[in-house]
Amino acid sequence: MSGVFVFWDNSNIFISAQSVAEDKEGVAARRTVRISFDRLLRLARVERKLEYAIAVGSVPPELRHVWNRLENTGVRVELFERGTESGGEQGVDQALQVHMLRTAFDYNGDVGTVVLLTGDGKGFLDGVGFHADLERMHKRGWKIEVLAWESTCNKRMKQWVQSVGVFVALEDFYDSITFSESFDQVIRKSKALDLSTRPVA
Repeated sequence: MSGVFVFWDNSNIFISAQSVAEDKEGVAARRTVRISFDRLLRLARVERKLEYAIAVGSVPPELRHVWNRLENTGVRVELFERGTESGGEQGVDQALQVHMLRTAFDYNGDVGTVVLLTGDGKGFLDGVGFHADLERMHKRGWKIEVLAWESTCNKRMKQWVQSVGVFVALEDFYDSITFSESFDQVIRKSKALDLSTRPVA
């Protein structure tokens, strides 16, 4: 199998994008930066056959329309409510890990390329989190690619990915995978996406 399986931690991608936007465009950009879902999906696929794609995250109900845009790209979306007391995410990482492990077992012996869109690498030192599941998939023969904001990605996870597969720094594609918007008014449009520099596993 030569297809691509995309696992997308959208909250991690978006929150890190806010920090990158502030560094690149100033404090105001933190509030106006948006992810161009179709461009980011194209960056993940690189014109390869998309076998499966899922994105997980949490969001207040009034922002459900944002997730509708992602679903329109053909990505399955799974949403979780934020904790009422903490305001934090509940079970998002674990849900994505479950999908990764199911894929690893369902396609046992018939593998492709797993593309993980994330960045934090939480749980690396404890052998848990996304990194642990990527290792499991790699041992079963899966090719590994991680797309993340380099400035927030766990350095050890990045080094491991570079040793076995491909790491793509999203900063290199910032102008193409993000745009700026305020009150539905576009401030900055995305530039054309050039895939010629995007390495593949």
